[in-house]
Amino acid sequence: MTALRALLLTTALAAGLAACNRDSEPARSDEPVPPGATAAVTPADAAAPMGFESRTPYADVRLTLPDGIRPQTDLHAGLYAEEVRRLRQFIEGAQGELTEAGAYTDRAKYEKTITVTTALETGKLFSLKRVDFDYSGGAHPNTLTSGILWDKALKRRLGLTDLFRKNADLTALDQALCSAINAARRARVPDSASISLGGPPGSSCPRAADTPFVLTPGDTPGKAAGLTFLIGPYQVGSRAEGGYEIALPVAGFRSLLAVAYADDFGGQLLNVGDVTPMVSPSPTPAAATG
Repeated sequence: MTALRALLLTTALAAGLAACNRDSEPARSDEPVPPGATAAVTPADAAAPMGFESRTPYADVRLTLPDGIRPQTDLHAGLYAEEVRRLRQFIEGAQGELTEAGAYTDRAKYEKTITVTTALETGKLFSLKRVDFDYSGGAHPNTLTSGILWDKALKRRLGLTDLFRKNADLTALDQALCSAINAARRARVPDSASISLGGPPGSSCPRAADTPFVLTPGDTPGKAAGLTFLIGPYQVGSRAEGGYEIALPVAGFRSLLAVAYADDFGGQLLNVGDVTPMVSPSPTPAAATG
């Protein structure tokens, strides 16, 4: 009788554990995320493949990572999980907004595409450029560009100030960036008014330490010949003016570099100032134009 009770107890425990496991199984990534649900990253996502894509009745999303990120396993896994979480939250938000608008709305479904490319790899540093295309039901899509800088040995992300000596005065770099922005604006919009550091919101030069950037190659392989700062639309002018990518040579800030990263910089930039890629305007979904 004791053996029978033990067998029954074991069977019940096994059934309970199986039920718990079924309850904890992750949702399929190709299914819409219901409003209010947590945008979790599944164990399969944690394997960090090179891309992610999902299409639902509410949104199309896609992530593309560069092959160069493969050796940086910590960065790869973390960035993939972070971006997939962001895309799933975007799907969740799109479903909530479009469902609220009504089942028979003629609004176009939302779209978000995140493309990450390698900007430059040096001995110690790995620099990535991130381009985020986003259509969320407005009059037009928006594209924002940012940078990611990774220390390969320390296995951590860096900000701009990490490249420089402790308490380094970046005023000269701020002024160089502001001058280059004004020159780029005059070339694009000849009658544009100059902006300055510390000006009013919407007409002020951004500080270098607060501006996304990427390392920029030059004529010496494996060395950063400068920094390219990524200025978003609306940040220094109107949307019609667009964003700017401003390259500044290392000669202007070499004396400020931290000893740990000084050897990662060298050579001459091939292009200085406005190096914004010339691209066609992003198409606007037909339903957004009425």
